[in-house]
Amino acid sequence: MKIGQYDLYSIETSEFSLDGGAMFGIIPKTLWKEKLSSDRLNRVDMVTRSLLLANGDRKVLIDTGNGSKWAKKYLDMYNINFSKYNILSSLKKSGFETEDITDVICTHLHFDHVGGNTCYQNDIIEPTFPNATYWISKDNWALANQPSIKDQGSFISQDWEVLQKNNMIKLVDEQFLDGIDIFFTHGHTNGLMHPIISDGNKKLFYGADIFPTHAHLPVPWVMAYDLHPTKTMLEKSKLLKKMCDEEWILFFEHDPFYQACTIEMKGKYYGIKSIVKISE
Repeated sequence: MKIGQYDLYSIETSEFSLDGGAMFGIIPKTLWKEKLSSDRLNRVDMVTRSLLLANGDRKVLIDTGNGSKWAKKYLDMYNINFSKYNILSSLKKSGFETEDITDVICTHLHFDHVGGNTCYQNDIIEPTFPNATYWISKDNWALANQPSIKDQGSFISQDWEVLQKNNMIKLVDEQFLDGIDIFFTHGHTNGLMHPIISDGNKKLFYGADIFPTHAHLPVPWVMAYDLHPTKTMLEKSKLLKKMCDEEWILFFEHDPFYQACTIEMKGKYYGIKSIVKISE
């Protein structure tokens, strides 16, 4: 798919699972199990999916997934699986190498979004993308380095310490790359960045964690992980109306079935109008 100046590639980086109660908050399992299945430990099967934007020499990667720095205990806990694909194999499938990436947009610093920022090389943590600038929102950077009791387990400093040491991080609070608008939300976490790519005809919104899967399209279906769930609902409500009215494409970072979709109102709640495939 091409939108504006960018060719778009869906980059699947891992399969993994999180607790169903954490993923759906107050929504009863009798409802959410109709959308996504769970295993015997009540974990919902999902993926980590990044989006690559390519325009000539500029290659922009949005988020980097779980990464590979995990001890076995946590691989088992989160059911992280690289047998189908990982960030390197998916980039290669689309014709790219880690050295090609010029920019990494970190929507927020939770481990399942930026774990692939860094990797082990000869038992030393190094940047996965040695030629990239890593873009991080000022508000989320502040939170990640002084997290609350609620979300301290979501941040792992190994995902950014070497980047900071190597002066590869730029902190932002407004648009910073040509052809990519940034929309900020503050319900899931402080200063979450949602890239928007448009050309006057098509517009794609990167859902990140306020729309992690298609099952989270109904406004009240928000995660227990959210710092400010009522704020998430307000943000979702406004965005969904705009997506529906203007026929935006919504990109899913964690949906196990769909890369993206368009939106329509279905009775009481918003739902999928049509499935959109970004790339093979």
